[in-house]
Amino acid sequence: MKSIAISGSVRQNVGKRDAKELRYEGKIPAVLYGGKEQTHLAVSAADLKSVLYTADVVFVELDIDGKKTRAIVQDAQFHPLTDLVTHVDFLELFDDKQVSVNIPIKLTGDSPGVKMGGKLVQKLRNLRVKALPNDLPQEIKVPMDSLEVGKSFRVGQVSLENAKILNNADDTIVSVVMSRALRQAEQEAAKAAKGSKK
Repeated sequence: MKSIAISGSVRQNVGKRDAKELRYEGKIPAVLYGGKEQTHLAVSAADLKSVLYTADVVFVELDIDGKKTRAIVQDAQFHPLTDLVTHVDFLELFDDKQVSVNIPIKLTGDSPGVKMGGKLVQKLRNLRVKALPNDLPQEIKVPMDSLEVGKSFRVGQVSLENAKILNNADDTIVSVVMSRALRQAEQEAAKAAKGSKK
């Protein structure tokens, strides 16, 4: 699992005005919870970019005024107009405590159905996985090699070691459907076959 170090400082004042001043200084108000007590802190907006603007799951090595804590971003709020981060929730990680995290799906291999002209439809981009921090996978690989036209790969077909998938087992991750061009080609082929029988 990727890990990024971020340093932060404990916030003395917690309020809207203080938060506004922090953002003006290029810092983001944040909260760290999951441990014995919540910690309100401020982190650099620039440091958060490599954690928030990626599909990967990233562990954060938080250094808050010299105290080191391993955490994960549990939630981030963005400004509705500017799309800039306005607040971040960090969840403290413990080696013996399971966490639920969205893990990205990576499609591997080539689908025979797509090669035939079928259309690939990916319904899910990530899966909700519950595991101990050290057992969390970086990504979930979904093989495409057996996906013919009309076939799907469902959540229940994914198997993970030491981790539980929380999504519904019947949910479709990816499927190959008949494209308009392929359907047209098949209809034309059927017409031609009928015509040659006459």
